[in-house]
Amino acid sequence: MAEGILSGMRIIEGSAFIAAPLGGMTLAQMGADVIRFDNIGGGLDAKRAPLTKSGNSIYWATWNKGKRSIMIDLYSEKGRELVSELITLPGEDNGLFLTNLPMRGWLDYKTLSLRRKDLIAISIVGSSDGQSAVDYTVNAATGFPHINGPTSDKFPLNNPLPVWDMLAGNAAATGLLAAERYRSRTQKGQVIRLALTDIAFNAVANSGITAEIQVNGNQRGYEGNDIYGSYGHDFATADDRRVMVVAVTTRMWKNLLNATDLNQTFRDFADKQNINLENEHARYYWRKEITKILQPWFLARKLKEIEKTLTQHEVCWEKFQTFKQMITEDPRFSENNAMFSNLHQPGVGSYLAPGSPLDFSAQERLPVQPAPILGQHTNEILNDVLGLPDHTIAKLHDDCIVAESTQPE
Repeated sequence: MAEGILSGMRIIEGSAFIAAPLGGMTLAQMGADVIRFDNIGGGLDAKRAPLTKSGNSIYWATWNKGKRSIMIDLYSEKGRELVSELITLPGEDNGLFLTNLPMRGWLDYKTLSLRRKDLIAISIVGSSDGQSAVDYTVNAATGFPHINGPTSDKFPLNNPLPVWDMLAGNAAATGLLAAERYRSRTQKGQVIRLALTDIAFNAVANSGITAEIQVNGNQRGYEGNDIYGSYGHDFATADDRRVMVVAVTTRMWKNLLNATDLNQTFRDFADKQNINLENEHARYYWRKEITKILQPWFLARKLKEIEKTLTQHEVCWEKFQTFKQMITEDPRFSENNAMFSNLHQPGVGSYLAPGSPLDFSAQERLPVQPAPILGQHTNEILNDVLGLPDHTIAKLHDDCIVAESTQPE
């Protein structure tokens, strides 16, 4: 099997849902050996929807690709001892722990670091003040629901994409790699605490939204599909499709006018208003009028013609598409894109699945690997990683301390 850029590194993952599993999968898809431990029978996300008709979790399979799985009785003293041993294994490629489980009691960092003083642990939590929080409650606190949705709506609308979980998962992977580099230079371990609320508030503040309020006293409202501070809007086509068109830079604006053959129309409009539409702030201020001028061009044409013309003129645009249309019509979401492979996931079926989006020039992208079945690698990990003999492993099974699942078709 090909080696990835992180081959040799081993991460122990104790997790559920999205942020920590995504962090682990991100590292696994670059070649790290990520071992996820779960309680016997599975964790909180083992049966989360969507499910197959036979009741297997598609959700669990998609967030855990490329990992190894071990099932252990986490309520037993011996089970906790085994997990603690995995987390604190010696060697420069070990001692890396990623979790969104509560790090207290036997999983407390001080307790674990007594076994390995240079242990690195990433602890993902909900709110920075200790309150329970998940992506959808965090998003409610960010202000975005109050500017999301049609301009005619006046109620907050949450985003169905768990963006803070996803950002947290990638930040966790980054933090772990940064701490591992620090350890390689100083021989010092540490625990890194990462709160979903900090991820979200960091993004809000870095976007300039809060600074705009504090400096200018201006709070943004509903924009619909307009782009704040520049020009962008959606347009209906003659065949009932919709496209999104963006003109942030001067070049984008000129390309759009060339494509629609509306240069003279917009020159006349700019002269009449005594404005310069090559200035993006002017385009934002006059966005409604610009849209009215552009709309007839799009309404008179079908999507295929629009696609050909805008692409030829290097306009920044995209068609709106459903998930199904993306799968069936978009070549970027296909095996034409080296990131994707047709994957057979045991217990689920075959579907198009992505590997890492990172395309390293000096390293081949690893082929997509299926998620493990819960407990699929229990015996393998106990034997090869912990070095336990067969008779000890057999006794652990007899005592119901560990379990191994059989591989479904």
